[in-house]
Amino acid sequence: MDTDPDAPVLIFDGDCPYCSVAAVALRRLEGVVAVPWEADPVGPFLDAQFGSRPFAMVLVDPGEGRVYAGRSAAEELADRAGTPGIVGGLVRDNYDRIAGVVGTLSGRGRDPADVHDTYELTDAASGLVDDLRPAASERPEALS
Repeated sequence: MDTDPDAPVLIFDGDCPYCSVAAVALRRLEGVVAVPWEADPVGPFLDAQFGSRPFAMVLVDPGEGRVYAGRSAAEELADRAGTPGIVGGLVRDNYDRIAGVVGTLSGRGRDPADVHDTYELTDAASGLVDDLRPAASERPEALS
């Protein structure tokens, strides 16, 4: 697990085997700490950042002081992975469709929240980023 205090943290659907595989791959490629949405420290972080617990892909970049959610998180991850700009745009524009298909295939019983912007990392949430790191996902069960 990356201990760099500025390393990005990805919050993802840990109940989804497809999402887990993608999160682990991104962590290896980009140094992203991948934490499942269901992990205990995620709820307090989301409360501090959003005032609620939206079920969404969230990329926290403490070094930039930014939080990307939903479509913005997907596009930012595609950009950081070095995919051509058109891929990031396609991911952003089709986020809801992709999330719906993945949710159906994985049997997830909830829809992603409608949060898709880039936000300033709040002071309260910033103080909780380090609590997320110990909850980083290990190798997903789908690959075990």
